[in-house]
Amino acid sequence: MTTTEYNDLTELTGTAFVPRVAKDRILARKEFVSDQEVRWCPGCGDYAILAAFQSFLPELGIAPENIVVVSGIGCSSRFPYYVESYGMHSIHGRAPSIATGIATAREDLSVWVMTGDGDALAIGGNHFIHALRRNVNLNIVMFNNEIYGLTKGQYSPTSPVGTVSKSTPFGSVDHPFNPIRLALGADATFVARTMASDRQHLTETLRRAALHRGGSFVEVLQNCVIFNDGTFDDLKSEDHLLRMEPGQPLISGDRCIVRDPVRGLVVVPTSAVDPATIVKHDPAHANPGVAFALASIEGADSHDLVPIGIFRDIVQPTYDDAVREQIRTFSEAAGGDPTDADLAALLAGRNTWTVAP
Repeated sequence: MTTTEYNDLTELTGTAFVPRVAKDRILARKEFVSDQEVRWCPGCGDYAILAAFQSFLPELGIAPENIVVVSGIGCSSRFPYYVESYGMHSIHGRAPSIATGIATAREDLSVWVMTGDGDALAIGGNHFIHALRRNVNLNIVMFNNEIYGLTKGQYSPTSPVGTVSKSTPFGSVDHPFNPIRLALGADATFVARTMASDRQHLTETLRRAALHRGGSFVEVLQNCVIFNDGTFDDLKSEDHLLRMEPGQPLISGDRCIVRDPVRGLVVVPTSAVDPATIVKHDPAHANPGVAFALASIEGADSHDLVPIGIFRDIVQPTYDDAVREQIRTFSEAAGGDPTDADLAALLAGRNTWTVAP
């Protein structure tokens, strides 16, 4: 990639440098299904996410060997075993860091991080925000069931105040993260929310994330039938969902979103306002404050009115593209790629010492 190409990355997709299969090869879902037995609890929302992911991958036209799935620890982190691709089941919370290295070293790969609310936002919180801050060209899909499932039902960083769990028998007292606001606060360039129970919306959201060049974050609301069953039952009703579509008015049933000069974006009865004042969704807005306000609307945290869709989708240079271009530029200035002798000299340094036994 030349410097000109690097400066023109605004025209590229997230998989721009990933090789495509031959035109006469038609990929099918079965090519992305491994021979491993899927071992999640019956009824777990993870099954729906896995099925949607495996079914959507053939659309990319990318062979399994050019896709990498990285995970940490948790129920969601069994994902790499079930996808017929390269993958790594890594250590707790570190998947974004490992994926950053992969994406930076190999621009010919489509890199996916599969994580959970505990893995990503507790021990992995630091790695999560920095991967998004750097705008690494990778996709982070976070399964949010508002509980720790693998370790048998402790409250997580997204559990509501008052959650009774094995680690909080009298109810949790600390304030939970709103994952969307956290990602926006890290200046992520693509931020979206979907649900495991809505296959069409889930698939379309994953598709949009894959096409985005830069760090994409997708929160997937999903049910844990064993330790937090029914936590998103309210969202079975469309009256509790605010479906965000670019360029469309933000309306949910008999409610809508308007701008208040003091309070910002507010929820009001649709019948009480002029239709022209209803906010139209614009995920391409450069200022993340608009998306942050949407993630903070009244009722969002209590599941009374939950926005789903793409909050933010903007274009910025990516970390991995910049690193590769920097390496090429200075390697050329130094006369080419370093040799084995150069590496040996670097490791030896100018001064060496012998440590006596």
